[in-house]
Amino acid sequence: MTGQTPLWTPTDAFKAAQPLTHFMQWCVAERGAPSADYEAFHHWSVDAREAFWSAIWDYCGVVGEKGSRLLEDHGTMLEARFFPEARLNFAENLLAHAGEGDALIFRGENKVSDRWSWQRLSAMVSRLQQAMQAMGIGRGDRIAAMMPNMPETIALMLAATSLGAIWSSCSPDFGDKGVLDRFGQIEPSLFITCDGYWYNGKRQGVADKVVTVSEELGVPVLVIPYAGDTNALLSRLANGRSLDQFVSDYSVKDIVYERLPFSHPIYILFSSGTTGIPKCIVHSAGGTLLQHLKEQRLHCGLTAGERLFYFTTCGWMMWNWLVSGLACGATLCLYDGSPFYPDGNVLFDFARDEGFAIFGTSAKYIDAVRKGGFVPKASHDLTKLRLMTSTGSPLSPEGFTFVYEGIKDDIQLASISGGTDIVSCFVLGNPLKPVWPGEIQGPGLGLAVDVWDDDGKPVRGEKGELVCTQAFPSMPVMFWNDPDGAKYRAAYFERFDDVWCHGDFAEWTEHGGLVIHGRSDATLNPGGVRIGTAEIYNQVEQLDEVVESICIGQDFDDDVRVILFVRLAEGVTLDANLEAKIKTKIRTGASPRHVPAKIIQVADIPRTKSGKIVELAVREVVHGRPVKNKEALANPEALDLYADLDALRR
Repeated sequence: MTGQTPLWTPTDAFKAAQPLTHFMQWCVAERGAPSADYEAFHHWSVDAREAFWSAIWDYCGVVGEKGSRLLEDHGTMLEARFFPEARLNFAENLLAHAGEGDALIFRGENKVSDRWSWQRLSAMVSRLQQAMQAMGIGRGDRIAAMMPNMPETIALMLAATSLGAIWSSCSPDFGDKGVLDRFGQIEPSLFITCDGYWYNGKRQGVADKVVTVSEELGVPVLVIPYAGDTNALLSRLANGRSLDQFVSDYSVKDIVYERLPFSHPIYILFSSGTTGIPKCIVHSAGGTLLQHLKEQRLHCGLTAGERLFYFTTCGWMMWNWLVSGLACGATLCLYDGSPFYPDGNVLFDFARDEGFAIFGTSAKYIDAVRKGGFVPKASHDLTKLRLMTSTGSPLSPEGFTFVYEGIKDDIQLASISGGTDIVSCFVLGNPLKPVWPGEIQGPGLGLAVDVWDDDGKPVRGEKGELVCTQAFPSMPVMFWNDPDGAKYRAAYFERFDDVWCHGDFAEWTEHGGLVIHGRSDATLNPGGVRIGTAEIYNQVEQLDEVVESICIGQDFDDDVRVILFVRLAEGVTLDANLEAKIKTKIRTGASPRHVPAKIIQVADIPRTKSGKIVELAVREVVHGRPVKNKEALANPEALDLYADLDALRR
């Protein structure tokens, strides 16, 4: 990476105005932090965890009682307990703002639009809370929602968590088995669904699925009108009510917030489930709130009144991250549907019209905009846009460059990485540092992030496992239906004793940033040399002929050989010339050892509902092994393209 120049460098005036700068100065004056230099401050945030997280609570104005004990450290990461005396309510903190200003702005493709003030949001939460109380819903009860990313979904979550109930959601494009694989494990007290949804300009029905799921769950069903026939659906349900029916008996009154322990669960999130039934990951109110406040207020610089957008469904943890923006007083911009309907300008139209300050999306979306020939910089006024974030998969150096050449040049681009496991980020943006092509700017404050080799030793300048060596507040409370914690320990603590191993193949850069080279369980090992799949994708997907690709290691002739599958642009066929071009690109851009043994053209690439390609599932199919949970995929039929390929036997 030597010889590169930054794509963006913050000015002194920009840095001086950042909430992060103000917070560091405050901590030096008020909490004994040694320096307002970021690197020194990050070390302090890790070494003095009690003081740091207490400072986050106070500076961000958390509503609740903090208590005098800040951390009970019983000797291991799993036994650490932050703020054991604290009492708070998650919804109370998200609804701390009021008035007629915009809280939520919604677009459902070009079919539906809506705008909710803080007053309207609080009024709906009040009525929903009363209706849930009348059902007997309270502390610890689970609420399961199969919903679009729309205002009612957020109001329902806030009503549930105001009572101490636990919220769990997925998107309405899940199949009935995918829904039941998730919600069937947690035994909800209420199932919430829409009556249909819009995708790619078409109305998508859910009635048959809702009937199947409701019969299996055996609980009351709440139907939210959106894109279908609510009455027709209700007529097929034994115990269903519409939203109007649910709240009709209740007028608006003050919301009652039950303050609960810091570790009280608010969310159950699910692993992707592509290698078996999804794991139910339980997150706490306090840990989620503090971590999101830190990331949004400090790393993103989010302030009250700014427009925050993330393109996400309710089945991805970025939805949970997005809604926490309410705690900063931000206006949330919600979009549901295809990001390319009616064309690739639709999200940038939304950004222009509403003045997004932060535009969050996936690396795949940025690459699709680039390959689609869209140049928002030339077509849209994005004056207020100051930060773009990307996650879901590693953003290639070319993706970084495109953001500056095609979207906006005076913008901070933050590639971020963490996940469902921690409902937040381990590594993310830093408004005080330059943006370098292909690099995540650095680790999050308060997180003891490092890269270790196979022997458990820190490494610089080489690839290894991304780890976190000290406990942090947003670690899961537990896994559901894991009474002895065996699944939890196996997921994160089997590789290294008492150290969180995240499963990412990573590398420190000379700038103090990080590069994620892909999931370590998908790492390729030809000839015993570890190769990250992202290193190959970064080269291949620069080619206009290649729309996207997926790479696996195939057991062959007592070794592992690299197989690259490519989905090509319309009208393009993989011939000897294109194959040679792809191999040359990989050889010169990465190294000779990255060159695949075989390149095979496919019509589609399987992915999860949140858009992540599924290397492990393809690897299983190639080796003739069953994929345990195809319902976790958005396009499970694509896996059939990889079965019994003659080219893989040669």
